[in-house]
Amino acid sequence: MEKIASFTVDHLVLEPGVYVSRVDRDPASGAVVTTFDLRLTAPNRQPVMNTAELHTIEHLGATYLRNHAEWSSRVVYFGPMGCRTGFYLVVFGEVASRDILPLVTGLFEFVRDFEGEIPGARPEECGNYLDQNLPMARWLARRYLDETLLVADDAHLAY
Repeated sequence: MEKIASFTVDHLVLEPGVYVSRVDRDPASGAVVTTFDLRLTAPNRQPVMNTAELHTIEHLGATYLRNHAEWSSRVVYFGPMGCRTGFYLVVFGEVASRDILPLVTGLFEFVRDFEGEIPGARPEECGNYLDQNLPMARWLARRYLDETLLVADDAHLAY
């Protein structure tokens, strides 16, 4: 079998940041979509996120993105990486990291500052509603904003 493109990126040198991981044309609709790698931790060098905080960021991030005045109609997907080092954000159109940076900054400011009941975290709304950790999600968002969002590199991920 052919190795998929994302497995060709050297995760031993990959740093936290915002990267374009791929730009594709959807074969069914012909729409162009850009996939962003929102890397919160350095793979294989920093601890991964636990599922509770990852789940909380997913709920808050999806809520923020689906309600964003400018971007809501362009968001295809927001969700965690299986390795628990970050998230994927997929949007319609060919978009550069520098152009998505204000949206990503707003998303993580929303998570950092969020107080109250986590959207979609009730048993009738979520299949694992108890697996949430808002304090840790807020801490991760604050660290990402303070230490990482200075890195937005369109050329870093070449796949």
